[in-house]
Formats: sequence, C-alpha cells, structure tokens
Amino acid sequence: MKILANDGIAQSGIDKLQSEGFEVITTKVAQEQLENFINSNKIEALLVRSATEARKSLIDSCPKLKLIGRGGVGMDNIDVAYAKSKGIHVINTPAASSESVAELVFAHLLGGVRFLYDSNRNMPLEGDSKFKQLKKSYAGGIEMRGKTIGIIGFGRIGQAVAKMALGLGMKVIFHDPIIENATVEVPFYDGQSAKFGLESIDLESVLKNSDFISVHVPAQKNYVLGKKEFELMKTGAAVINAARGGVLDEVALIDALESEKIAFAGLDVFESEPNPEIRILMHPKISLTPHIGAATKEAQDRIGLELADQIINLLK
Repeated sequence: MKILANDGIAQSGIDKLQSEGFEVITTKVAQEQLENFINSNKIEALLVRSATEARKSLIDSCPKLKLIGRGGVGMDNIDVAYAKSKGIHVINTPAASSESVAELVFAHLLGGVRFLYDSNRNMPLEGDSKFKQLKKSYAGGIEMRGKTIGIIGFGRIGQAVAKMALGLGMKVIFHDPIIENATVEVPFYDGQSAKFGLESIDLESVLKNSDFISVHVPAQKNYVLGKKEFELMKTGAAVINAARGGVLDEVALIDALESEKIAFAGLDVFESEPNPEIRILMHPKISLTPHIGAATKEAQDRIGLELADQIINLLK
C-alpha cells in the first residue's frame, strides 16, 4: 500500500511504516497536481500538515483514497465530514505537539517581558554606537513569577501551557465553553509531580484579570479576540496567538498596540498566512515566528510515530 506524505513525515514514522510493508512517498506535489499524482501512483493514504488541502473536489477525484492524515491538531484544511461520509478514515495527532507549542508560547512571553523582540532588531544596528541608550530603553522588564496568565481554550495545548505557567510560579485562569474543570499535573525531573485543580471562568473575567493572554482554540468563523475584547484587558497586558490565524483581529491588535493598551504580542500564526500583512511584520511590539509551534525534532518524531501507529491499526 502506498502512502503519500505530501508535507513530509519524520524518519521515525517512515521506518515504522516501512517495517509493516507500506511504501512511503515523500515527494512534494503541488496542490494543482495532487489529484493526478494520487491517481496515477495508486496512492491509498494521503498525509498532510498545514500546506496541503484535502477538499471535497480532491476526495471526489481520488476514489482509491482510504485514509487522510493530518500531522498536527487542527484539520481545517481537510473536509473531514465529507471524507468520512465517503468511507475515508481521517486521523490527526492531537497529543504529539502540545509541549512544543506550549514552549513556543513561553518563548514569545519571556522574550516579550524582556523586550528581546525589539532588542534583537536594534542591537545589530545600534549596539556599537548606542549601547547605553539601548540598555536604558530595555531596563524596564518584568518577572513572570506571580503574574496571571489567562488561557482561552483548555484542550491539550492549553493545559500544556498551564503546566509551564504553574512551574514558573504563575497564577492560571482559563475559559473554555466545553471543559468546566480540569486537574493539571506538573511533572518534575525526579519523578515527583504536583496537581492543581482549575475551573473555567467566563471570558470577560479572564480578559479583565490576566497579565498575559494565550489563545488555544481551533479555527473560528468569528474573532475570539477583537476590539471589544482588547478593551476589556488590563492596560499593559500581552497577547500570544499560536493557535490559528483568524482567531485574533490583527487590525484591532495593531490599534491596541499603538494606543499602548497592549504592551506586546507574539504571533506564530496570521490571518493572511502565508503572506502576513506588512504592518504586522514590521511592528516593533510584535514577536514573530512563521507557524513553527509544532516544529521541534521531538514533536515531529512523536507525530510520525503516532500517524504510523494509527495507519497500521486502520489499514494493515
């Protein structure tokens, strides 16, 4: 059986699939050529990440497809319900990248409270001539210990963020329309752990009482954070979006940054991805990464193995 991993797959996943007799093809096929490639090569399983789309037209045109897999959490690039209605297995890897995304959230947060997003832009330009002035400019950092982080969406990634926040000595509050309460266990290197019971509160309370907001929701039809929500936040709060482009109103974010309502933002995803708006890219108060939340070696290995296990169980 042939599998096309169109957006790539870790070698660990390839090795496991091959050991079970599957042929794994990692050729990157352009979206407009995908239908022809799948049919001419008799592909029965298509693996994608965020770059490749598996829409109704592709599903209808490729009758031999038995499985579509997403290496990651969100499946907004796959017509899931339609694929399932055609008898196609649809799988993803919801647990594999949680820790990696959570660590990136804190990379943005820690860089933000110490102005690294701006310092790393200005030090190469003026570090040799304006060292003392820059030192003064970046001298007003804050510590995260004792601060409150508000998490919007408390699934696997939201809970992974909570664990790291608790480990730093932060207070955690969250809002989730489905999860009313959760027990978060923070593990330590020596096998010990500490458990924390947390309860969902209303969104307005999260916004009003948080020093930092981190968004962890699937793709939405409407903004989760827009003008109204920014106005409810503490003056000087910060916002991180490592979830999906379009859950945060970028125009409203720019306004909030310009008025100093929001101190800084960290964005790993963008409304107009893969062509983010120039005002976002050039803004001195935004920390930027190009959708790399799950892009760690460890996460990719876990994703590859998790996909392989599911494929073997479903198709072998």
